[in-house]
Amino acid sequence: MSTNTYRKQTAARRSNHLTSGVVKFVQDVGQISVATLLGTTMLVSSIAAGGLVGLAISFRNLPDVRVLRNYLPSETSYVYDINGTLLYSLHDEANREVVDLNEVSPHLKRAVLAIEDSYFYSHQGINPSSVGRALLANVQAGSTVEGGSTITMQLVKNLFLTPEQAVSRKVAEAVLSMRLEQIFSKDQILEMYLNQVYWGHNTYGVETAAQSYFNKSAKDLNLAEAAMMAGLIQAPEGYSPFVNYQLAKQRQATVLGRMRQLGWITPEEETTAKAQPLLVGEITSFRTSAAPYVTEAVVQELKETFGNDAVVKGGMRVQTTVALDMQRMAEETVRRNHEAMRARGIRADQMALVAIDPRTHFVKAMVGGVNYDDSQFNRAVQAQRQPGSAFKPFVYYAAFASGRYTPDSIIQDTPASYPDGYEYYSPRNYDGSFMGSIPIRKALELSRNVPAVKLGQSVGVDHIIEICRLLGIESPMEPVISLPLGAVDLTPMEMAGAYATFASNGWYSEPTFIVQVTDSNGNVLLDNTPKPQLILDPWATAALTDVLQGVVARGTGTGAQIGRPAAGKTGTTDSQRDVWFVGYVPQLATAIWVGNDDYSPMGAGATGGGYVAPVWRDFMQKALADVPVEGFRSPSEFAKP
Repeated sequence: MSTNTYRKQTAARRSNHLTSGVVKFVQDVGQISVATLLGTTMLVSSIAAGGLVGLAISFRNLPDVRVLRNYLPSETSYVYDINGTLLYSLHDEANREVVDLNEVSPHLKRAVLAIEDSYFYSHQGINPSSVGRALLANVQAGSTVEGGSTITMQLVKNLFLTPEQAVSRKVAEAVLSMRLEQIFSKDQILEMYLNQVYWGHNTYGVETAAQSYFNKSAKDLNLAEAAMMAGLIQAPEGYSPFVNYQLAKQRQATVLGRMRQLGWITPEEETTAKAQPLLVGEITSFRTSAAPYVTEAVVQELKETFGNDAVVKGGMRVQTTVALDMQRMAEETVRRNHEAMRARGIRADQMALVAIDPRTHFVKAMVGGVNYDDSQFNRAVQAQRQPGSAFKPFVYYAAFASGRYTPDSIIQDTPASYPDGYEYYSPRNYDGSFMGSIPIRKALELSRNVPAVKLGQSVGVDHIIEICRLLGIESPMEPVISLPLGAVDLTPMEMAGAYATFASNGWYSEPTFIVQVTDSNGNVLLDNTPKPQLILDPWATAALTDVLQGVVARGTGTGAQIGRPAAGKTGTTDSQRDVWFVGYVPQLATAIWVGNDDYSPMGAGATGGGYVAPVWRDFMQKALADVPVEGFRSPSEFAKP
């Protein structure tokens, strides 16, 4: 039966309903005194005649229902991966998704009306006979045992009034209901009600409830599902199929019986719906995130931009840059390799990984620690750790961009001392030796410290800091002599973003977790479409990449070889507190850090090449399995500065 048909039926029966209601009311009076009967009859009659209009004078301070013209109920916000897979939903008290009335199954609309207010389309906000029956039952019981509220009255109570059981509140409810019916159409009121009503388990609104109880949209509910959901309204947790499936089926039968009595379904439809087994879904209000380190960072960024209320109540639709399949690869890589390290006796409690697409600077995967349940601290974006020799590419880029050096220029790996306050600073190499005159290429491939410090003094430490700022690094930096050796604290996110710019031959966009944010109506609130800018010299970046390929091919990073052109750099601090590998191919740049939260040393032999390069290789081989092999552009393709 269509919605229009049952509207016509209810309107046609209106006069018969009023008459039969009064007759039933008189028959039920029974043992009540004449005085009580007279008083009750007069009250019911006054209600039927619209007598409450006069009482409205006493309620001049009641809320103005016209505010509902601009009413926006709180809605759940949803966070998706770049392909539209749901990662997380967040909300305040109300887990709700608002839908139009035409997006609700006709079965559900009829079921709700049947059990809650079958004369909804014929009354004007209050139903005199329902009020009369409820009043009689309450007088007989000496307490409130039955309500006479229409759907309009229920909506008014939920939006404007307290739940107290008082005559004054009930009268106010009736007055506001009649006001509401003067301003809004029946369909508008029903739509507001279905989106506002509580369905149990912190779930508000018909769409969210349908998704929770039956894992489908409200528009797709069949008769059996609709009847069960409609039955929940009176006592959501009490009749919940999650709590007591058999009791939920009994309540469903009550709703179906009422629908048959009204002629809205046939006896055959009732029988079929009762017998139909239901596949119940799961409670959706308290789901955990599919990628907690990612979604926590996304939510924090959204709250900083839009404010807390807009995020938890505003019904945002957030498309992140992360690909869930790659994110799971990253999480599994971190977990598995951490276990392997511990099995080898390596004292490393934590690991962080960030992967960025150099073509867009979109974050494709981010892991902030070994286990989110054990520690929510996101080391990928919050932990500032010394990068060691993984910082050296910034120095070598500055040297190439100056126009005074090429990868084949000769530099002296010989003892040197520099005034540093009241003392002298004398850099030393990792193995304590010196190699004399060597090409810059070899100096970086073997991660020699003394040549890096000499280049830093040649191009200027302040200039190196300026380049880091261009690359989006915001962590504090001091122009100390040892800066070229990584004497600064940076995050894995900063390192991955900077190397991604090297991979793109100097094209930079601000790294981000978020592609786009819209409201529930599709209006764009934030658009992070990449707007790349050429910030580095293309020849210098190509020259740097050429040298960093040598690091992987024959230098300290041979453990990162992945069977395709790759560039990268190891990083190891003198105290073995931080070990890194940061590297890239044209389609993906990844930074991995390993260490301890308490900064304790990992022990002798802890190096980026030995500990982290194999982890990088493990992840990149999986992440690039279906990605075509691409080579890097040669420095010869660009004009030398």
